[in-house]
Amino acid sequence: MKIIMFFHAGSKNRGCEAIVRTAAQLLKSDEPVTELALCSGDPASDRLIPNIDVLHLDKQGMLDRYSLRGLISALKVKLFKDESLAYQKIHESIIKLIPHYDLFLSIGGDNYCYGEQPGIYEIDRQIKKAGKKLVLWGASIGEEDLSEQKLADLKNFDLILARESLTEKVLKNAGLINVALVADGAFLMEKTELSLPQIWKGGNTIGFNFSPLVSKKNPASKGAAFALISHILGTTDFTICFLPHVTLSGNDDHEILNEFYEKFKDSKRVILLPSTLNATEYKGYIARMKFFIGARTHATIAAYSCLVPTMVLGYSVKSKGIAKDIFGEEKLVLDLSEISDAEKLIAKFEEMKREELQLKETLKNRIPEIKKRAARAGEYLLDLK
Repeated sequence: MKIIMFFHAGSKNRGCEAIVRTAAQLLKSDEPVTELALCSGDPASDRLIPNIDVLHLDKQGMLDRYSLRGLISALKVKLFKDESLAYQKIHESIIKLIPHYDLFLSIGGDNYCYGEQPGIYEIDRQIKKAGKKLVLWGASIGEEDLSEQKLADLKNFDLILARESLTEKVLKNAGLINVALVADGAFLMEKTELSLPQIWKGGNTIGFNFSPLVSKKNPASKGAAFALISHILGTTDFTICFLPHVTLSGNDDHEILNEFYEKFKDSKRVILLPSTLNATEYKGYIARMKFFIGARTHATIAAYSCLVPTMVLGYSVKSKGIAKDIFGEEKLVLDLSEISDAEKLIAKFEEMKREELQLKETLKNRIPEIKKRAARAGEYLLDLK
């Protein structure tokens, strides 16, 4: 069986890298998988990921409106509001691969959280029209994300693997019967431990991740985060390690974290990790932290999976669902609207400090089961063969 993973922007998003790494590890361990390919927006960033046999470039095309196809497309849009030809051209780099693979693994698990996706729907239609298997890997979808068109598309999948129970409930309540509950594959990712910076305090360093995305959605959140860092430095002897997890142009954690570093560097108790590490190397640092505070979901997954008590800064159904599956509640997950409240951030940090032992005990008990659930994704998928 030949499998291709698609809707991967590239490994400068270390969460996307973690998903690809663990999916490849799960799938290539099974003999029926004769070829595993990855269609990527940035193949150069993915070359060191193990178990990938073939890399394809995912590059958006453009329909020439004066070509015969462009004229036909314009006519179909005008008469029938049918944009399928335009989307087929835009996503030609994926669609042209359909004859060459047996199973298509859509790994953009939260693509369905961002409004209507007619281009995605068209790709899915073409895959199913060709009689191929189609799987949504590690989905996160909230009730507010569903629409008639989106549900119609989701019904086309042979299998939807929900990475947390909130998504599973939403999809099953919407009438979908092709849903199975797993966990994010990143829980299974290995770690690589590099040497520690000189001022790292063993057992007394905490990690902090912040993102331009969160800052843009809630502009006051950065000031509140500054206040939290000031509180930590003023009331503890912890060293703080600023850790980027996405370094894409225009969405670069390292750039915004450098602002934090510059603001607090005179304390001699802050570290800024470089932007060049891979997902396993960042996880190696996270594994040796006392606490972790993060905005990027997969940075927090790295912490949870290494039994590090974690506080989540303003995210969506995926973060809430992951925390609920671990703790039975949305423990230490702050809504996007809450993270501009410095007092609330500080109060949650103090709660994490007070409950450190209980949090570690819960993680110790629950993470093995979460990892088993993550590994089941490969079993579910290979049962489709």
